[in-house]
Order: sequence, then C-alpha cells, then structure tokens
Amino acid sequence: MSTPNALNQVASLTNQFLIAMPNLQDPNFEHAVAYVCEHNAQGAMGIIINRPMKTQLGEVFMHMGIESVAAHINEQPVFEGGPVQPERGFVIHLPAGEWESSLTISEDIAVATSTDILTAMANHQGPENALVALGYAGWGAGQLEDEILDNAWLHGPSSSDVLFRVPSEQRWAAAAALLGVDLNLISSQTGHA
Repeated sequence: MSTPNALNQVASLTNQFLIAMPNLQDPNFEHAVAYVCEHNAQGAMGIIINRPMKTQLGEVFMHMGIESVAAHINEQPVFEGGPVQPERGFVIHLPAGEWESSLTISEDIAVATSTDILTAMANHQGPENALVALGYAGWGAGQLEDEILDNAWLHGPSSSDVLFRVPSEQRWAAAAALLGVDLNLISSQTGHA
C-alpha cells in the first residue's frame, strides 16, 4: 500500500545505487545493485549493474548488423538490466556525450538507447566507459519508496568506479561499502524479538 507522502520521505534517488538487502529473496533482485536512472512521483527506473549474462557485446553487434573492429569491446559482457523489456538495450556511459537518444543522469553519466552509441563503440569512437544492459527494473508510483520502508533496499551514492571498474561479482559489497555497510554482517533472516 503506497503512502501519500512516500516521495517526501525518500528524496529523489536518481543517480544513486539501490542495493538489495540480504533478506530480499525475489530472484529478479536477490543481491542486485541497480543504478537509478530516473526517480520521481510517477515511479522509478533503474538498471541492474552486477548481473553479467553469458552474452558478449560482439554478439549484440553481430545481431544488429554492426561491424566491429574493437576486439576488446566485443568481449565485454552484456548485463541483465532487469526483468522489464529484456529485449531493449541500454548503455550507461561516461562521459555523457551527445547521442541520438540519451538521458543525462548526472554531469558525467548518461544512459543511451540508440544504436549510434553502439556503432561508435564498435569503431573505437564510443565513450571512455560503458556498461551495456538488456532490460531494466521499474517501479510504479510509491512502490520503490514502500520497498525501501519495508527494508528491501539500501540506497546511497553511486560511484563511477563501482559502475565501470569494480568486477561485477564485487559490486554488491562495494556499493554497500560506500555507505559503510558490510552486507555480510546483516542477517538474511527476518523476525521479531
């Protein structure tokens, strides 16, 4: 049940990390770190950044008919960005740059959904840092706020190091560490004293 003032209780989380608490058992979000791309009174949209798929970027290029000359970029993993529209691609990138379809998240980071950025990446002309994901996580009005109040998520500042340089299997702990939290010390059991 959504509280009428829920957005007032949790300020905008745009450009922050959502870190799944150990007790969050939903298989779509268990141990997930989501980068929040948009959060307002209508809801929220984020991209999970710590779930690499078996698919590599070169396979995406091939599927889209993009010729790639960038061997190391071809080997980059594609991430499972969330359960909503898993056929839709997103590129979180730094620097923000100018792309056909791009949402600026912060001074440095944007999310693009157009093929021009992928073509540029395939030709060594893309952004310095990029994370490609299929699908996204979405929450309706008040839903994310309620989940935070129910202790399903921690939220805190994002970090380009965690987004682009920390190995994906370490991002859950690294994102929580930005808050001074060691998730290994938090029980996944819930109960009443």
